[in-house]
Amino acid sequence: MDISLLVYLKKELKGELFYDDLSKTIYATDASVYRKIPLAVAFPKDSEDLKILVHFATKNRIGLIPRTAGTSLAGQCVGEGIIVDTSKYFTKILHLNEEKRQVVVQPGVVRDELNRYLKPFGLFFGPNTSTSNRCMIGGMVGNNSSGTTSIQYGVTRDKVVSMQTVLYDGSEAKFEAISKSAFKLKTQEETLEGKLYKVIENELADVGIQDNIIKEFPKANIHRRNTGYAVDELLKNDVFSSSKEQFNMCKLLSGSEGTLAFTTEITLQLDVLPPEHAAMVATHYKTLEDCLSDVAPVMKHPLHLCEMMDKVILDCTKNNRQQLANRFFVKDDPAAILMLELKAESKAALEKKIGELQKTITLSGLSYASPVLYGDDIKKAIELRKAGLGLLGNMVGDKKAVACIEDTAVALEDLKEFIAEFTAIMKGYKQSAVYYAHAGAGELHLRPILNLKKSKDVKLFRKITTDVAKLTKKYKGSFSGEHGDGIVRAEFIPLMIGETNYQLLKRVKSYFDPFNIFNPGKIVDALPMDASLRYEIDREEPEVKTLLNFSDSEGILKAAEKCNGSGDCRKSHQMPGGMCPSYHATKNEKDTTRGRANALREFLTNSDKPNQFDHKELKEVFDLCLSCKACASECPSNVDVATLKAEFQYQYQETNGYSARSKLFAYNTRINALSSKIAGLTNIVYDSPVGTLLKKSSGVAIERSLPKVHRFNFEKFLKNQASKKPSKDKVVLYIDEFTRYLDIEVGKDAILLLANLGYEVQLFFAESGRTYLSKGFLNQAKALAKKNVTALKLFKNQGLPVIGLEPSAILSFRDEYKRFFEDPEIAEKIADNCYLIEEFLSNEISKGSITSDVFTKESKQVKIHNHCHQKALSNQKVTFDMLNLPTNYEVTIIASGCCGMAGSFGYEKEHYEVSMQIGELKLFPAVRKAKEDTIISANGTSCRHQIKDGTQRTALHPVSILRQALLIK
Repeated sequence: MDISLLVYLKKELKGELFYDDLSKTIYATDASVYRKIPLAVAFPKDSEDLKILVHFATKNRIGLIPRTAGTSLAGQCVGEGIIVDTSKYFTKILHLNEEKRQVVVQPGVVRDELNRYLKPFGLFFGPNTSTSNRCMIGGMVGNNSSGTTSIQYGVTRDKVVSMQTVLYDGSEAKFEAISKSAFKLKTQEETLEGKLYKVIENELADVGIQDNIIKEFPKANIHRRNTGYAVDELLKNDVFSSSKEQFNMCKLLSGSEGTLAFTTEITLQLDVLPPEHAAMVATHYKTLEDCLSDVAPVMKHPLHLCEMMDKVILDCTKNNRQQLANRFFVKDDPAAILMLELKAESKAALEKKIGELQKTITLSGLSYASPVLYGDDIKKAIELRKAGLGLLGNMVGDKKAVACIEDTAVALEDLKEFIAEFTAIMKGYKQSAVYYAHAGAGELHLRPILNLKKSKDVKLFRKITTDVAKLTKKYKGSFSGEHGDGIVRAEFIPLMIGETNYQLLKRVKSYFDPFNIFNPGKIVDALPMDASLRYEIDREEPEVKTLLNFSDSEGILKAAEKCNGSGDCRKSHQMPGGMCPSYHATKNEKDTTRGRANALREFLTNSDKPNQFDHKELKEVFDLCLSCKACASECPSNVDVATLKAEFQYQYQETNGYSARSKLFAYNTRINALSSKIAGLTNIVYDSPVGTLLKKSSGVAIERSLPKVHRFNFEKFLKNQASKKPSKDKVVLYIDEFTRYLDIEVGKDAILLLANLGYEVQLFFAESGRTYLSKGFLNQAKALAKKNVTALKLFKNQGLPVIGLEPSAILSFRDEYKRFFEDPEIAEKIADNCYLIEEFLSNEISKGSITSDVFTKESKQVKIHNHCHQKALSNQKVTFDMLNLPTNYEVTIIASGCCGMAGSFGYEKEHYEVSMQIGELKLFPAVRKAKEDTIISANGTSCRHQIKDGTQRTALHPVSILRQALLIK
């Protein structure tokens, strides 16, 4: 297309339009196996923008591909036209009618955020997908999503009351339930809306067409049904049958994947919040067959959830830092687990239901364990199952669990036989498959494990999908239960519903969209399911050399390819966890873990430069990464963008040079060491107008205060504590570069605390290399790593634990250091001997080596903000346990995510605004809300500085708080 047309379109829109390589690259994929480079990406601000886009598409005969969170598994969100992303501006909850229990929302409202809003009113939106913390209502309607709760609350289609839409001619139409007489009046209107009612009447009034729909479509008792357009649902009303229900075109639009109209507002029917008391029975099985045999009998109970996980999924959770803790209820090594949730209005009623369910389980005799979970333990178990989708992408290498047959739904009475025949098909192809998800709804997300980079497996991809489609048709099931047809299943629709019905769907499409502008190639006139794949088939794998060791992922390219697009990184700051702070502030796809991984994959794969990293687009996409490492633990695929960024920075700077400011930050420890010799003068200069000039000349935000430097003799200070005879073991206290020159009071407090508690203290001075890592100076960081590992080995051999104060320093020994060696085990051998001081003291408390007797009984409130690296690589509970040691300390953890400083990031003038925006999301308001006498705890030096700059409150290291509480002086 002539670029001038896009330039013109950009000027016409109130929102944004991008057609640069980076934007097109990161929107070329969704959570499916497909890749199509779009013409442009639009972010419309209102309905008028959508009308402009519709007119432009009609005039130029190009497609508009609607997109919200982009978590589609079937390829619905990829296309060669203009991607229309409504997730940025169409995000309002417009109106709540408590009496009718209805809410009006725009398509970009996140499902879980909607329910947070509704909770105070005692209401909620029932359909609940595994992506509920980032999936949006528009996408849920487009896919007719359902999720874990469908056995109680139905599917999205059941909840759509009305839809405000933009049609292909730019006119607006509101579709809703209308009486038979109103329907007739509609058919007489001369508008496009009226004509649509008329053609639907003409098509569906034919008894022969009705009979054929009923004959060929999936069984009526399968409520997860999304194969093609839901013309079968349009028969269930007083216009076309004896039903008392009114006609509602929304039944057709729900599940239409944005191929018929563009939706701007959706009215949803809500449910009353479920009963307060809940329990989950987790039945364990030695075989998949035993598990499936129990589904039908347990479903006779009033379950709110009946989900299954198989061994493949369960094994994936063993290697995920975040999910490992959620495996607490798993007994031995089951082949499968059923998760059965019950709810009741009282504890007594709940226990009665549990007892009745357990009788059924005992009677079958197939389960070898059935622990009962309550409260937060239920949430942990559900989170484990929800993570299943993303965890499937965590397989190392090119073989992945592929979404193609993962959405089959059959009647419950057919489930066991269907799975048996499915397993036989898989065995015929010498395939192992993954079984998980919605057993109680007759839907299991079955996935073959294939390498779609190889033509042999691409052929299997088609053959397996075809065979399973035929099997699903045999049982009159739905080939698309809730994930939609998209690209992967659309070409099988004629097989599933018959050619006559398929031609009906094509006519429906032509009535709504004669110029094929709405999401072309989906549902009808389907794109080939084995073309436009994410990877070029039988390609010669690019060779990418790196300084860091990525052997755990078989190289950096495959480390980026681990991202399967599930979009966990798009959850907002309102959700638990810290991933991804820059996205929380900007709401831009390029600032997500997914956006960065996709960009890196694309450019490393397709680069024609001697240095594959030498692309300005990669510099842009990594620019706002704070290296917080939340993705390393929260991303189900363990995509560690902080490490990818460090390698990129190194490679890019090796070709383009290292800036003066980067050198200033990277070599900051050397500068501080020199400045500390004249600390008094240095600090006076920092606070003077000269300090402002220094900030301006070095690209530091003038709003920032510069940290004070100090000169202090820690060894001498330690010797002064020698009068305290040690009564406990010897420990090595690591004095890192930040403690040594900037945070000397924290170092002093640590020495005093340990010595007064009876520990013999030995000091270890070393630069961790954190400043080098943060700016991509990897050779310098590597040299320090090798030097430090030698010293750390000696401590381990002597049986002396090494405990550190600054999380980003001590935890680098456990994390980045292993990537500096060809054999990572060299660093791993010392990793388990290096502890945060909170980890060490918490462990000592649990052993009874430290008791509350030696601490104050004074009452104080403490609020904790923990460093991002602690959250990702350790846990927050250790700080909580440590600060709860004083008997009357009331301690809470702030659900704060990243503080926004991230070392040098928040100092850099171009990042200052984003840095403060991140702080304002959760941390700053929580600190300001705290009473003046509440102690604010923060163990990161950057965190304390950010809290001071953002709230004018002084935060203390947990060690300082505990030292001040010590009675022994």
